[in-house]
Amino acid sequence: MLDRRIVLAGALAAALAAPAALAQDYKAQVPELIFAKVPDENASGTTDRWTPFVNYLAKELGVKVTLRIANDYAAVVEGQRAGNIHIAMYGPASYARAVITGAQIEPFAIEVSADGTKGYYSVLYVKAESPYKSIQDLKGKNLCLVDPNSTSGNNVPRYAMHKMGLDPDTYFAKVVYAGSHENAVIGVQQGTCDAAFNWWNDETESNLKRMARKGMAKAEDFRIVFKSDLIVNSPMAYLTALPAGLKAAIRDAVLNVATKDKAAFDAIYDGKQLPFQAVSHKDYEPVIELVRFVDDLRKKKKAS
Repeated sequence: MLDRRIVLAGALAAALAAPAALAQDYKAQVPELIFAKVPDENASGTTDRWTPFVNYLAKELGVKVTLRIANDYAAVVEGQRAGNIHIAMYGPASYARAVITGAQIEPFAIEVSADGTKGYYSVLYVKAESPYKSIQDLKGKNLCLVDPNSTSGNNVPRYAMHKMGLDPDTYFAKVVYAGSHENAVIGVQQGTCDAAFNWWNDETESNLKRMARKGMAKAEDFRIVFKSDLIVNSPMAYLTALPAGLKAAIRDAVLNVATKDKAAFDAIYDGKQLPFQAVSHKDYEPVIELVRFVDDLRKKKKAS
């Protein structure tokens, strides 16, 4: 009979070696990871914010991580659906779109606002000097939306206006998809649009505040005339097919970036967000239903 101490020592050695073997497994299977972010600002801004995080992720995982700057929301959705993008930072509606179109992905981390809430709002901006006080005052004017797959810049606004009995495509003289949150604000700034939907966390942080910090706009030049109900914050999602050990390592790295590399985390949010927290698909089921509802509205409109 084998000595019990030898058996126990062997089992302990195997247990200790397992994580290292698992790590080597995923490094051989996935030597490079592609990380993509849906666009909410210009490409250079996205690069500046996320490059330190991507470098941190590569160091923690021990594999090359490449940042991919997407031209639009659909490119990220399609990239994950095709399996070409391993990790993506979504908006809630673009995550829902990816799931609806068949992407095999899992959300694992959620943004947390500075006040501890896991949500944000869709707001409608007009110029501060304009006479408009509400959506009803903007009938026959030009509206800037962001992207068909934007939560705060399209899906929530369309749903909210539907509840008001308004069809934006006929209520406004023109509806323009600006392509990014920044471009939507610039559309109002330059007079292309009379109003624009955008994301807003609270009085201290929003896309407009970020633009003001970069010298792209003055926050005091704009005024909010509509604010939505709370929207669940944005998720980060990886491919379901990734090795289990790699998914665990990614999740651990992301959830701990604020303490392991505070500078990289603060670069993303200008130091105005709390650390990522764990999240699951269930948290986004209401958003998926919202996106399906907006899709149905669009289909009915085309059929009529």
